[in-house]
Amino acid sequence: MPSLKILLPGLVWSLLAAAQQTNLVGVVTQPFDLSSVSLTDSRWMGNQNRTISYLKFIDVDRLLYNFRANHGLSTKGAAPNGGWDAPDFPFRTHAQGHYLTAWAHCYVSLGDTACRDRATYFVAELAKCQANNNAKGFGTGYLSGFPESEVAAVEARTLTNGNVPYYAIHKTMAGLLDVWRLIGDTKAREVLLALAGWVDTRTARLSYASMQAMLGTEFGGMNDILTEIHQQTGDKRWLAAAQRFDHAAVFDPLAANRDQLSGLHANTQVPKWIGAAREYQSTGNTRYRDIARNAWSMTVQAHSYAIGGNSQAEHFRSPNAISGYLAKDTAEGCNTYNMLKLTRELWRMDPNTTQYFDFYERALINHMLGWQNPADKHGHVTYFTSLNPGGRRGVGPAWGGGTWSTDYQSFWCCQGTGLETNTKLMDSIYFHTDSTLFVNLFTPSVLKWNERNVSVQQITSFPVQDTVSLVVQGQGSWELRVRIPSWTTSGAEISVNGQRASGTVTPGTYFSITRAWKSGDRVNIRLPMKLRTVAANDKPNVAAVAYGPVVLSGNYGSSALSSMPTLSLDSLRRVSSSSLDFTATADGKSVNLGPFYDAHGFNYNVYWAISGKLP
Repeated sequence: MPSLKILLPGLVWSLLAAAQQTNLVGVVTQPFDLSSVSLTDSRWMGNQNRTISYLKFIDVDRLLYNFRANHGLSTKGAAPNGGWDAPDFPFRTHAQGHYLTAWAHCYVSLGDTACRDRATYFVAELAKCQANNNAKGFGTGYLSGFPESEVAAVEARTLTNGNVPYYAIHKTMAGLLDVWRLIGDTKAREVLLALAGWVDTRTARLSYASMQAMLGTEFGGMNDILTEIHQQTGDKRWLAAAQRFDHAAVFDPLAANRDQLSGLHANTQVPKWIGAAREYQSTGNTRYRDIARNAWSMTVQAHSYAIGGNSQAEHFRSPNAISGYLAKDTAEGCNTYNMLKLTRELWRMDPNTTQYFDFYERALINHMLGWQNPADKHGHVTYFTSLNPGGRRGVGPAWGGGTWSTDYQSFWCCQGTGLETNTKLMDSIYFHTDSTLFVNLFTPSVLKWNERNVSVQQITSFPVQDTVSLVVQGQGSWELRVRIPSWTTSGAEISVNGQRASGTVTPGTYFSITRAWKSGDRVNIRLPMKLRTVAANDKPNVAAVAYGPVVLSGNYGSSALSSMPTLSLDSLRRVSSSSLDFTATADGKSVNLGPFYDAHGFNYNVYWAISGKLP
């Protein structure tokens, strides 16, 4: 009999989901709760386990230091952190909301009570901070690691220390929401709604012009989190507050499908677009939907590198300007984390197209999986993913004590989003409607579709091999829809219990099987891979090389590269059937290539000047 410890997280999720607003406009599919999907042995699971090791290691009282100090409470002898959580760093306490979310993910997916207890202890201590606001002269509900005067200075446009207070407050609110809805902690609900009430009161007194001027300072996804609170509670107060954060200078050109992203700080923008998608779901105003869709298309088609990441030095550049910005500071991790969230919401509203999860897979495999250092037992991440010739993972900004994040001296934005990403890797493999199961990603995993008393085990060594098996336990009639990626070939095949399924398996579509399923049914999927080039938008003779979904990179060891090598495409050869190892000739010399997500501990090359044709 399963233990209550394992059943409880899923029960909490189900009860809270039942209370959530269900009539969201345009939303067709639903995610499975994290307790319903388990990763099995794979790189994905390794990333998850390293991250959870860190989450259970870190001193919670050190994370509370700045909250307690700012709100006039004892820091209980804890040491302060360094990096972006140092007591003198402007937006200290921006990272802690990510820890709350990651602890909640850990609990709901694995039933790990140590993670649950850390989250609930943290929330209880935040409640004490919030309760001391009157003594500190703060407004009711205020909560952060810096004084409320920082917010007043942003409103007055007089802040000079670089703080982005609403950015940090958004992170705290998002973490509180996840502790409430994933763990069921009612104290998190109380603290969250009090903080949201402070936001509403503070912004309601501003004129439209003053509010829009303030939105020129990065504010994270305030429209997103407030809309989510509205969706969770049904209270329209929070939707009205969310809409005050609609940034006209960014939204107006996007609504008109004009790409005016060049020069904008990239990660400042993407959370706003996620919020726009949610605002559409709550209002039915198609302008919000168009903003989110147009922003996604512009970013993916005109501003993204082959690995799925975007931006250089944290900023969007001119549309299609790729080859001129292959630098040490490309592909900030946070941007891709947020683009995946946006992609997920857009697909849920349009699940008949594979374009969204074709991108999701590209960015997750090639950027996010390799974002983490697999040699670090705490799974630390890099800030940027360099794409310059001879680049190296772990080459990041000078702040924070090094190029990889650390236990206590970093706390970058990317460290926080890395914690979230690597504790929810299972959240987008499968989706469902009442009668349809979607399989969007391919990785070893087990799904429990509790509403139908069905489980599905996914067995695969993808992407090293091109075959995936889905083994069904349970019975009943329902539809299975499998994403057939656009990168595969016309030789893609699907069979059920050894018999080829009827219909054409077409790349860039979903293949549908509707039947009365029974225990032991086995669906075999073959997605043939081939070598292909991913050209820079602005220079077709500069390209990355991919095998199926996997971007390959050259291993240059400790050698520096002063310029982009010229790769002879016709020399590319796979050298092993049990790995994605290739050899080729570049600049007249032999070079080994392999998956970019495995390019750790050596200098690599991703984009090449190309000659010849692929074999």
